[in-house]
Amino acid sequence: MNDDLKNLGRMTPPVPSPDAKARALSLAMQAFDENNSEAPQGTAGTRRQSSIFNRLWSPVMNRKFLAGSALATLLVVPAAAFLTLELTRQGLPVDTGGQQVEAAGSVASKDTEAKKAAPSKPKTDSSADTLAADSNAITQPAGALADHVDGGAVAEPEARGRAGVEVMISKTMSGQAQQKREFDAAASQTSRRQFAAPPAAVATESMISGTSAEIMPSPAPTPIDTLSQPEENRDRFTAADTNPVKSVATDPVSTFSADVDTASYSFVRKSLMAGEMPDPDSVRVEEMINYFPYDWQGPDNKDTPFKATVTVVPTPWNANTRLMHVGIKGYDVAPAAAPRANLVFLIDVSGSMDEPDKLPLLKSAFRLLVEKLKPEDTVSIVTYAGNAGTVLEPTTIKDKAKILSAIDTLEPGGSTAGAQGVEAAYNLAERAFVKGGVNRVMLATDGDFNVGPSSDEELKATIEAKRKSGIFLSVLGFGRGNYNDALMQTLAQNGNGTAAYIDTLAEAQKSLVEEAGSSLFPIAKDVKFQVEFNPQQIAEYRLIGYETRALKREDFNNDKVDAGDIGSGHRVTAIYEITPKGSPAVLNDDLRYGAAPAEQPGAQPSGELAYLKIRYKQPDSDTSKLFTTPVTQANAVPALEQARQDVRFSVAVAAFGQKLRGTDAVSAYPYGSILDLASGAKGEDTYGYRAEFLNLVRLAKSLGAE
Repeated sequence: MNDDLKNLGRMTPPVPSPDAKARALSLAMQAFDENNSEAPQGTAGTRRQSSIFNRLWSPVMNRKFLAGSALATLLVVPAAAFLTLELTRQGLPVDTGGQQVEAAGSVASKDTEAKKAAPSKPKTDSSADTLAADSNAITQPAGALADHVDGGAVAEPEARGRAGVEVMISKTMSGQAQQKREFDAAASQTSRRQFAAPPAAVATESMISGTSAEIMPSPAPTPIDTLSQPEENRDRFTAADTNPVKSVATDPVSTFSADVDTASYSFVRKSLMAGEMPDPDSVRVEEMINYFPYDWQGPDNKDTPFKATVTVVPTPWNANTRLMHVGIKGYDVAPAAAPRANLVFLIDVSGSMDEPDKLPLLKSAFRLLVEKLKPEDTVSIVTYAGNAGTVLEPTTIKDKAKILSAIDTLEPGGSTAGAQGVEAAYNLAERAFVKGGVNRVMLATDGDFNVGPSSDEELKATIEAKRKSGIFLSVLGFGRGNYNDALMQTLAQNGNGTAAYIDTLAEAQKSLVEEAGSSLFPIAKDVKFQVEFNPQQIAEYRLIGYETRALKREDFNNDKVDAGDIGSGHRVTAIYEITPKGSPAVLNDDLRYGAAPAEQPGAQPSGELAYLKIRYKQPDSDTSKLFTTPVTQANAVPALEQARQDVRFSVAVAAFGQKLRGTDAVSAYPYGSILDLASGAKGEDTYGYRAEFLNLVRLAKSLGAE
C-alpha cells in the first residue's frame, strides 16, 4: 500500500480544462454564498463588496480594447472601487441576478431634494471650509457621480444595478474625446453646485501622476472669451489736428497760450519702454520740447519776469524752409525768498489705483515733496474713493513725521468720487489760506472720475471759480490703461497749474524736487504769445505743437481770457517752421484778387521777419503787461551746426515728437537723422535726461515705426 501511494504521488496530474475550472469555481462560490446567506457583518440582503467588485471588474476588463492594458487597470480600478464603496456605505440594494433595485439616479434625485430643503451655507474663503467642501465631495452618493458622468442628467430607470454601473464606467473609458466632454460637463456642474463629486477621470489622473492621493473637486472653467480678449485700454486723450501751414497773406497772426506742462513726454516714454508706439493723440510736441532744461538767458530782476531769445536756423527736414526758435526763461526766485506754501494733497485711493505704478509710486512722490518744503509750509491730505475724506488737517512741515505717517496709511479701495474730493480739498485750502503765499491743491490720480458730477464742464467751472480766489490746481497723473489725460489737461489749464505725468520715482524727483520752484511758485500768470509775420519776407508758417493751446487773435488783448502760467525759473520754447518768400516750398498760390502791398519808389522791404509779443500778468494782478521784440535777420544763423547746443537739441526733440504724431512734414526725415542731430547736441547732461532721450529714439526706430 505504501509503495502504491508513493508511486501515485510521483505521477503528474492531468491538466484541467478551462470549462472544468470555471464550473468548479462557480460551484465553490455558490456554496460559499449559500453558507453565508445571513451575513454577520456588512449590509444584509446585499452581495459582499468583493462580489460587487468582481461583477464590475470582469466584464470591463474582458473587453478587447482594455485587455492587457496597464493604463486601463489604473483607470478602472479606482473608479470601480469608488463606486463599490459608495454603493455599500450608503446601504443601496444591488442587483442579485436580475431583481429590481433602486436606481442610482433615484438616489441622486432624493439627495438633490434634501439639499434644496437644507439651509444654504454661506461661501467663505477659509482653508477649513475649502477642505470641508472637498471632504463632502468625496462622500457623495453614487447618483452624484452619475450626474457628472452623464453631464448632469439623471440616470433613466432601465439603467439600473450592475448594468447601469457598467454603462457609466464604459462612458468614462470610451476615448479621449468623450472623456473631455464628460470632464467639461463635470466642471460645469461644479461651478453651479457648492459640493460635487469629481469625475473618475480627475481622480485617477492624480493617482497616475503621483501628485496627490486626494480627490479634489474640479475648478470652475474660465470663460474662453475672458482668456482670449486683452484687457481694455481706457486711456483718454484730447484729439487735436496738427497745426496746418498758413498763408501770411491771409492769416499773418498766430496766437497761443504758454504751456510748461511735461506730462506728454513722460507718457510717451512709458509707452516706448513698454515696447509700444504711443497713441498719436498722447503726443503733444510742445510738452516734449519743454521737458528738458535749456540754458536760455533769463531776466536780470523780477520786475521783468522773463526774457526771450530768438534764433532762426535752417530746417533739418526741409532745405527750403527755416525754423524760428523762441526760448523764454523766467526769473528764478531764490529758495530763501520763496513765499510760504499752503498745499493740499488731493489723492485718489480708489480701486483703480491699486497698481505698483499708481498709489505706491504716488506715496513715494509725495514723500519726496515733503522733504523739499520749508518748516513753515503747510500740508493737508484729502482722499477720495466712494466718498471724500480728510486724512490730515493742515499741518506744518515742522511736524513732518505726522505728515509722512498719514501718507503711509493710504490704501486703495472703492469707487471714485473725484468731484467730492475736489470740493473737500478746496475747503481745506481756504481754511489754511496764506495771504501773499502759494495756495495750491495738488491732485494725484489716474483720472478715473466715475462717481458723482464728473463732466469736464462741471469740474472746470468749479476750478475756475476757486482760481479767482487765489487757490490754484496742479495735476499729477499716474498709471496706464485707465488714464484720463483729457480731463487732467482741462483741470490743470483752468486751475492755473501744471500737469505732470509720474511714471517713475526719478520723474517724481524731477517734477517735485528739482523743479519744485517752477511748479509751485508762479512768477507770471495768463501768459500769451502772439507772432505777426511780415508778408514781404515770409510766405507761410506752421506752429509746431500747441494745438490744444491755440487762442483767437482777439483773445490776446482780452484780460478775461485765461492762459498758461510761468513759474520760478521756468523755460518755455516755441518753434515755427517758416517758408521765405519765393521759396519752392510754398504750398499756397498767390491770391488773384488780393491787395498787393503798396510799393514806394526807393523803399526797401522791411528787414523784420516777424514781430513777437508776449502778454502776462503779475501773480497778484488782474491787469496784463506787454513785452515785445522784433525778429530780424540778425537773429538768423546760416547753418544749423552753428546754432547753440540747446537750440539744436530742442529741434531734434521737435522732429521726434512730430514723427511720433505722424506729421507729414517730417515723414521723410528718418529716426537715424534725429538721433545724429540729438547726439551732436547732447552737451552737458547732469541728470541723464538727454541720454535717455537718445534711447527713446532708438526704441522707436527698433519698433519698426519708420
